[in-house]
Amino acid sequence: MPESWSSEKCVPGLTILQPGPLATVQDLGRPGFAGIGLPRSGAADRGSLRFANRLLGNEEDTAGVEVTGGGFSARACGDLTIAVTGAPCPVTIDGTVRTMNSPLDLPAGSTLCLGPPEAGIRTYLAVAGGISTPPVLGSRATDLLSDLGPGPLRSGTELTVGPPSTAPPPRLSTPLAVPDTGTLTLRVIPGPRHEWFEETALKTLLNEPYTVTSEISRIGIRLDGTALPRVERGEMRGEGMVPGALQVPPSGRPTLFLADHPVISAYPVIAVVVSSDVDAAAQARPGQKLRFALMTPERDIRTSVH
Repeated sequence: MPESWSSEKCVPGLTILQPGPLATVQDLGRPGFAGIGLPRSGAADRGSLRFANRLLGNEEDTAGVEVTGGGFSARACGDLTIAVTGAPCPVTIDGTVRTMNSPLDLPAGSTLCLGPPEAGIRTYLAVAGGISTPPVLGSRATDLLSDLGPGPLRSGTELTVGPPSTAPPPRLSTPLAVPDTGTLTLRVIPGPRHEWFEETALKTLLNEPYTVTSEISRIGIRLDGTALPRVERGEMRGEGMVPGALQVPPSGRPTLFLADHPVISAYPVIAVVVSSDVDAAAQARPGQKLRFALMTPERDIRTSVH
C-alpha cells in the first residue's frame, strides 16, 4: 500500500474523483420545518438508503451518497466497509467487479467506480459509520431547492466518515425490488382540490398513461400526456405541498413532486402518490410510462400519505 494511504496519515473517508451528473450527501431529511418554508429533503429513494445502512449496521437515517446517473468514482482514505443499493449499476473496486446489496471491503487507497444504472436513475452508497459532514437543522441532507446542507459533490471533495457501529453484524436482508423499466404503476389518493377540475379529470388521470419527460430533478418530474381539464383557470391561494403531490399547472399536465419539492404552491393538486410509492417514482427514467391507480383499503390498508 502506498505510504500516502497509511492509516496513520489520513482521516477515514472518501475523496471524490468524479461525481457523475449529480452526487449529493443524503440522509432521511429534516422534517418539521415546513412552517419556515423548508421541505424535508433527504434521499429521493428512502428505502434504498435505509437498506444500504441496514447492511452495514448503521442507523437507518445515517448519511450516505445519492448518485444520479452513474459516472461516479471515489478513492478511500483508510479501510472502509461500504454498501451500494438502489438503481442497479456496474460496481468495481480497483477494476474488479463487485456485487450490490451486500457489505463490501474498500481498502485504503482503492478506487470505487459506479457505472451508469441499468434500470432506475439513483444509486446509493453507504459507508459503515456514515458520512459525517456538519448537520444543518439536524440533517446532513443536501437540499437543492433551499440550498441547505453540503453542496453537490465535486471532483476533489473530501468526505469524512464516522466511527463504525460496535453493534453485532446485521442480519441478512432481502434486497429491494429492482426498479421497474416498463410501465410503472403508482397508487394515489384523490384530492385535495377536486373542485378545481372537471369531473372527467380524475378519470383521465386513472385511465391514461403519462410519460416522464427529460425535465426531472430532485424537486420533481414533469409529465406529458392527456391534459387534465380545470374548471378554475387562475391561481389559488398558496397551499402546503408534500412529496408525491401531483400538481397541475394551467397546461393541464401534472408535475410529480419529489424530495426537494416547494413547500407551498399556487397550483391545485389533483391527487397524491402514497408515501410507499414515492421511492419507486424517484427511480423513473425519461421516456418511461407512468400509470396511476386509486388507492383503496381493499387493495392496501396503508392509505397514509406521509
